[in-house]
Amino acid sequence: MAGKKMTSKQFAQSKRKRREWITFVRMCRYGVNNFSRNAWLTIAATAVMTITLLIVFVTMVARSTLVSSVDVIRDNVDMSIYVNTDISSKAVQQIQDGLEGLKTVRSVDYISPEEARKNFAIANDEDPDTLNALNEATNRNPGTFRVKLTDINNTSELRKFVETNKAIKENIDSRRKPSFEGERRTAIENIGRWVQFADRVGIIGSIVFIGISSLIIFNTIRMAIFNRKDEIEMMKLIGADKSFIRGPFIVEAVVYGFIAALIATGLGIAGLFSVKDKLLSYQVAIQPTLDFVLLYLGPVLLGMILLGAIIGIVSSLLATRRYLKI
Repeated sequence: MAGKKMTSKQFAQSKRKRREWITFVRMCRYGVNNFSRNAWLTIAATAVMTITLLIVFVTMVARSTLVSSVDVIRDNVDMSIYVNTDISSKAVQQIQDGLEGLKTVRSVDYISPEEARKNFAIANDEDPDTLNALNEATNRNPGTFRVKLTDINNTSELRKFVETNKAIKENIDSRRKPSFEGERRTAIENIGRWVQFADRVGIIGSIVFIGISSLIIFNTIRMAIFNRKDEIEMMKLIGADKSFIRGPFIVEAVVYGFIAALIATGLGIAGLFSVKDKLLSYQVAIQPTLDFVLLYLGPVLLGMILLGAIIGIVSSLLATRRYLKI
């Protein structure tokens, strides 16, 4: 008896699942039919969705490129501390160990007077007058500690170290101030402020563009639903569930997102290649972003498709809510 009841229950569940599957297939078919039925509306909605996803793609690429460019700027900006020419190797090691122990310091390089002279000669090997002046000069270059910081605007710990460290106080070149003091400090701080400003503008710009794009696609889908309000009213009169009424519009929006994602990703990558050489000529670090996009093209495309589907689904749910109220 128990087995017979269980069999009846399983049969009822199987029947319900089959009915749900048929309903789902019908919603998908209606959604695809709606997509192909009104050509002008389909083209308009797909175009707007493509523009939306392309803006999102460009915004993310710009954000990634900005971060890479910021890293390049930070890597190229270092703080120089000048010490006397006759500093001992023991003092050099003590100072370098102390600098490397600071939390705000990423790396430390020491350039000896001999290395500085050799580098200067190599940099000016095509200028005979400069090389002659260098050979006749009696004064020697100072030793230089080049310090890279995690944050070029935060020099307080480094400044305190220079003021209190015994080895530096005994060997620092009194004729040359560290690069984070005086006019050089102002220049470095200006670079840091511009880097922070550009970073914040990138974040704000991303949010604004995504918000505007989502609003545009929402209104486009709402217009498509408005044109079919009579169909919605008819389906309500014959007792169709709200989920069944929403289904075709959601499927239609997902199709918009899928096609738009393919087009937007293709246009975005083509645009990257077209501006690559120009951006590189302006010292913009576009190559890491381009390498990332090509290496993870599959996940990037999948992410664009999911984003398009999410925008379409949310927009459809919001847009149909008004017409499904009793």
